[in-house]
Formats: sequence, structure tokens, C-alpha cells
Amino acid sequence: MYPQAPTLPPAVDDDEIDLLGLFGTLLDHKWWIAGITAGFMVVGAAYALLAPPAYRASATLQVEQKKPGIPGLSDMSDLLGAQSQAVTEIQLLTSRAVIGKAVDTLKLDIDIQPSLFPLIGNFLHRHYSPDQPGDVASPLLGMSRFAWGGETLKIFQLDVPSVLLDKKLTLIAGDKGQFSLDNLLVEGLVGQPLEQHGVKVQVETLRGNPGTRFSVTRERRLSAILDYQQSLNVSETGKESGILSLSLDDEQPDQALAVLNAISQQYVLQNVERASAEAASSLEFLRGQLPDVRHDLEQAENALSSYQSRAKSADISLETKALLDQIVALDTSISQLKLQQAEMDHKFTRQHPAYQALMRQIGELTAKQNGLAKRVEVLPETQQDLLRLTRDVQVSTAIYTQLLNKAQELDVMRAGSVGNVRIIDSADVDTTKPVKPKKALIVAIATLLGLFAAIALVLLRKALNRGIENPEVIEQLGLPVYASIPHSALQQSEENQRSKDSKKHKGSIVPAPLLATRHPTDLAVESMRSLRTSLHFAMLESGDNRLMISGPSPAVGKSFVSANLAAVIAQAGQRVLLIDVDMRKGYLHKVLGVPEQNGLSDLLVQRCEFSKAVRQTEVENLCFISRGQIPPNPSELLMHPNFTDMLERASSEFDLVILDTPPLLAVTDAAIVGRQAGTSLIVARFGKNAPREIELTIRRFEQNGIELKGAIFNGVERRATDYYRDGAYTSYQYEYLSDKS
Repeated sequence: MYPQAPTLPPAVDDDEIDLLGLFGTLLDHKWWIAGITAGFMVVGAAYALLAPPAYRASATLQVEQKKPGIPGLSDMSDLLGAQSQAVTEIQLLTSRAVIGKAVDTLKLDIDIQPSLFPLIGNFLHRHYSPDQPGDVASPLLGMSRFAWGGETLKIFQLDVPSVLLDKKLTLIAGDKGQFSLDNLLVEGLVGQPLEQHGVKVQVETLRGNPGTRFSVTRERRLSAILDYQQSLNVSETGKESGILSLSLDDEQPDQALAVLNAISQQYVLQNVERASAEAASSLEFLRGQLPDVRHDLEQAENALSSYQSRAKSADISLETKALLDQIVALDTSISQLKLQQAEMDHKFTRQHPAYQALMRQIGELTAKQNGLAKRVEVLPETQQDLLRLTRDVQVSTAIYTQLLNKAQELDVMRAGSVGNVRIIDSADVDTTKPVKPKKALIVAIATLLGLFAAIALVLLRKALNRGIENPEVIEQLGLPVYASIPHSALQQSEENQRSKDSKKHKGSIVPAPLLATRHPTDLAVESMRSLRTSLHFAMLESGDNRLMISGPSPAVGKSFVSANLAAVIAQAGQRVLLIDVDMRKGYLHKVLGVPEQNGLSDLLVQRCEFSKAVRQTEVENLCFISRGQIPPNPSELLMHPNFTDMLERASSEFDLVILDTPPLLAVTDAAIVGRQAGTSLIVARFGKNAPREIELTIRRFEQNGIELKGAIFNGVERRATDYYRDGAYTSYQYEYLSDKS
């Protein structure tokens, strides 16, 4: 009988299992996660250290509320509510007209970049400190083509054909102010204009070691303008404050300062020009109205003079004078508003809120005027005539005087206009505190990114790895697990050492001592002893003393299990014969340190005798038959009666015969051998064999009439996941070593 499979634990909540399993998986790969995270952090720190810093230039402008060109519009603005001009001014400030002028003035459409050594070149270039102004760093390792610090190139003029726009030209510094354009094969001198192949260039300043290369690009003007439109940041400080904050980031602080100053000055200049143009337009309108108002005034004066001559000494009564003052005030106001209406006709539509408000005010004053007209109708006819004529004279005089004064004001404004914009703070830049890169933030982001990437990779590997990590899975397939053998670090080191020794001693066998003899207290060996006990009872019902050990696939450790199991059984006093039945790739002869000649294949073709094929190993009671010479037909040899005869003799001379076979899913040898073995086991490896492989192996054996007694779960690794599997079947082994004196 074989031991009963452990009772499966009661089902627990799936969500809890998933969360705890996830936590355990991350703990199992904590060093891997830590390594990837540390790698990302180092890369982030290197980038933060090597990346060129960017500096921010800032300036402040004030936009004052505009005053209307015609008297009275100020009151209308108050009625409508004062609005900040910042939105409009920001659009003007970032317009192509303003930025384009700065681009033309500073030649920002000419991009000049020195050739720098990869990765560290920029760092070395910007950290160079010259002993004297104008010094240039000596080329590192003689690489003069790169700029190492102190190099300068200024170009006064660069005109290229359209096909060369946005194309990089390589300028190479020469001796004594000479330079050459490598792409065009032309040469020139600093300060002298050069025109060849459609290219006009004049270098203003060139400082660098002979051979130093510069990348020069003549960008399209519109492209340069658009770039600065995107990089220029303009915002209003406070709500409707009219205070504009300007900022510009650049790796070269001097250039950022010059560009921002140029944009600010050009914006103020165009604002002044615009204000002057508005004053000139209003002045032209007023001068067009003055002759008509003057003519109306003269007519009114003549009419009043003629009437007074005809009426002799007619005077205005007190009542009439009071009405006259009110009517004159209303008429003057209405006339002023109508002048404003005439000016607004050139600026706004009739649906504009300001225009509608003006028309409502004119309507209100007209209604008052009509009310006074009714009071005038009750006056004597002489008083009515005098009132009308006097009113015309006074109204025309007031309007004409106001127009003359306003024309003089506009004329002065046009000549000395200052606009409604002024610079509060000119551009300045703090070169001690770059705004980019934010080193701490970059390192933190890189570290978090590395942590997330490592966790994602661990979970992805976990999802893609369908290998069995719990012996419960094998038992759920109906196959008892006789033993769970933990992974042995000592065995791994022995294998590594044997591999190194084999390379040194080519052609010779370098034995790797059995773990059971070299390290008898290893946990894996203790598991072998547990397996030995289980097999003792499992083989009581078998018809013979033969034990076949196979596996689903290669590299599951069946040869390791076979050799060490044979050793621990032999150490218990039984005579054991270990046979390497893998005549294709068997390597047990290397493990036990014996020659492969005169092995199983030689025995089956009768090239040697049984007694000669059986070799005594260093372990007492353990004998071994190697694979022999690799035959062309291993399966056919196993099906020959000689194999049966050999097994019969081995069974009669030894207490236990262990047959180490090739993997079943690779070749059919295990199915042939299993028919002649009373007990058959398979070895499954932790994290390697999928449940589907185990299931297919069981089915293959059943199809060949072979009953599998059970499985050996090999290479079990201690995982944190098992700590959090409540009540789960665990395969941990505990060291219980004897005290040493």
C-alpha cells in the first residue's frame, strides 16, 4: 500500500487567497524587485546629474485700462463695467508680429550646437572652469572633434537655399580664425562674408580647438517663431489686475534673458505705435467735424444778431433763462453723445453692448428735451424765438470749444504717445537655481517606476509560469506525492564546481560526489530517507523488487533522485543496483565517477558479461550499470529478451533494482521499462512541470498498462506564499541535527 494522500484543506475565500498569494509572491522575489528598483533609481540619478539644466528668465509688465478717444466714453465704460485688457494683450504679446521681431533681431532662427562626447560630454562641457577668460579646454584623449568646454561660435549671417533649411551643417574650426563647412566643402575666415553654393555665411566669433565641430542649422523663420510661442509662458497675476508675468526656460541663461527682454521691448514699442495710431485716427475724425460745427456756430450767431436787430432791445426773462440753461445742457450732452455714436460706428456694430447703452442714454436725454420743449411752448412768442436762437449759439459754441480742446489733446497724444503698457520688472534670471531637471523628483519618479515595473514583471512571470508549486495540484490529479524534496544549494554548488573542473580536464570524468555521501544532513537527503521509508511499504504488494523512476520531461532531476535514493537505501544495508536505462543522454556514470564503457547497451548486445557491467561504487552495497555506448536503436534493445533476462538476474542478485529511464513525453523507453518494473514513480519539478504535463504522463502510462504508484516533487523552493496559505499542505522540512561535541 502507498500512503494516503493528505486531506485537502477546506476552501477559503478566493479573494483572500489571491491577495495573500500576491503578497507572498512579491516577498519571494523581494531581492529581484529591489535590484530592478535600485537599477531604475541609479539610472534616474545619473540622468538627473548628467542632464543639462534649464534656467528661467522672468519679467513683469503692466497693462493699464484704455481711455476712450472721445469725451464721455469714460462714463460709458464705467456704466458697462471696467474689463481687464490682459486677455487681448496676452494674445498680442505672443503674436508672430512681436516674437518674429525678436527672432529677427537676435537671429534665433540660427541654431548652433557644439559636438559633445556622448553621455558625459555635456556634463564636462558645462562644468569647465577656465583659468583665464577665453580659455578653451584641452581635448580629452586627443579627441579634438568634440567640445570639452569654453568653445564659442556666433554667426552674424547665415542664408541658405530652401533645400538646406532645417538641415544640419557641420562647421569645423581651423587654425588662425579659419573654418570650413564640411557638408559643402567650403572654407572661410572669421569676420569675412563667404558666399558659395548659394550659401551666405559670416562668422562673427569662433573660439575652439582646431578640429572642433559645431552643428549649425538655419531653421525656417515660422518654425522658430512657433517654438518660442510654445515655450513663452504669459499669465495675468491676480484677477483683472492688468499685471502680466512672463517667463522663458532655456539651457543658456544669457539667451533666455536676451530673448525675454527683446520680446518685452518689442511688445511695448508696438503698443506705443498702436496707441499713436488710435490717437491719429480720432484726431482725423475730429478735424473732419470741426468745419461743420464752425459753420453751424456762425449761422446761429448771425441768426441771433439779426433777430435782436429786428426786435430792438428784447431781453430774455428769468424764467426763459432757466429753461435755456437746462435746454443748452441737454443739447450739449446729446451732441456729444452723437459724436461718440459717429466714432463708435467705425468700431462697433449696432448690436454691441456699448453702442446699445449709448443709444439708451441718448433716448433718455431726448425724452427730457421733449419735456422742456412743451414748457417752452407756453412762453410768449418773442421769448420762444430768443430762447431758440440763444440756445443754438450756446450749444454750438460749447461743442466747438470742446472739439478744439480734444483735437489739441489728441495732437499732443499722437506726438508723445506712451501707450497703456509699461515694463515693471525687466527680464532677469537666477543662474544659481535651475528649474530643470528637478533632481529629487526625477529620482523619486524613476524609483517608483522601477518598483512598478519590477512588480509588473514578477506578476507577469507568475502568470506565464504554469509550473506546479504546490504538491496538492499533483494529488488532485489522482497521483499521491511520496516525497517533496527541497532544493539543495549544496548540490547546486557541487554541480557548478564539477562543471568548472570538467572544462579544465577535458576528456576526463570529473565526479560530482553524491549529496547523500558528501552532505548526509542536507534537507534533500533527509527527504530521500523519508521516501525510502514510504517505498518500503509501497513495494510490499509489488510483484518484484524493481523500481522505475521516470519523469514527464527532461531536467526534472530524476537522475539526482535515482542516485541519491539508491545511496540512502544502500546505506540502510540493502544491496542496491542502479541502472542507467537512458541510453541516449544518460550521465549517471559522470555522477558516480565510473567509465561509460561496458554498460547496459553493451550488455544487451552481448559485448560484455553481466558481472563485468556491474561496477561497485564508493557507497557500500551500491552497484551501478552505466548506459554504455550510445546505440542507434535504444527502444529496440529494451524490447529484446536480453533486457528481460538481465532484469531477472539483477533481481535475483540484489535486494532492489532502480531503473533510471528517459522522460516519457520525449521517448517511449519508460513505457517499455515500466512493463517490467513492479513499482513506477515519476519525478515532477517545482515550478517547471505544468499540471497538463503530469496529467498527460499519467494517461500515457495508463495507455501502456502501467500503474503509477506516485510522484516525487523535486526541487521545492521555500516560498513566502506558503506562509500565508492557511491550513494548506506544506512541504517544508526542518533541520534537526545532532549536537557535536
